[in-house]
Amino acid sequence: MTQENMPKEKSLAQFVSELREKIGLSQTGLAKKSALPLKTIEEIESGQELFLASTIRQKLANGLKLKPAEIKKYEKHPNLSLMPDTEATVFIKNQILANDVEDLECPVCGSKLITRIAKMYDLEDNLILVPKARCVKCPFQIKG
Repeated sequence: MTQENMPKEKSLAQFVSELREKIGLSQTGLAKKSALPLKTIEEIESGQELFLASTIRQKLANGLKLKPAEIKKYEKHPNLSLMPDTEATVFIKNQILANDVEDLECPVCGSKLITRIAKMYDLEDNLILVPKARCVKCPFQIKG
C-alpha cells in the first residue's frame, strides 16, 4: 500500500462531524436524536472532548446509528501510566485530607474531581482515613 492509499487517522471530532453531515443532520438534530445537550455535540465536534463517558458514547452511537465501539476507536484515551503516586496525586491526597477540595482538578484532563474520605479500620481497630478521588470526564482516579 502506498503512502497515499494509507487511511489517515481521523480524530473523534472529524469522525462525528463527517458522519453527522453524511446522514444529513445538523448539530441540533444530532443532539435531539442522541438525547444529548447541544453543548456536548459542539464540544465533541470542536475537539474539546477526546474521551467520552460510556453513557454519552452510547447515546451518540444511537443518534448516529452505530455501535458504541465504532465511536470508541476514535477516542484518545488519557495516558494514565503516570498515576501511581506522582507529585500531583500526593498533592491531591493531601488536599482531600485537609478538606481543601474546592478547586481540585484532574491532573490528566483538567476537569473537576469528585472527592471523598473513606473511613477504614486496621486490624487493631484504629481509624484510617483514606483519600479517594475520581474525575468527572476521564478514567483518572485515586483509590487510596
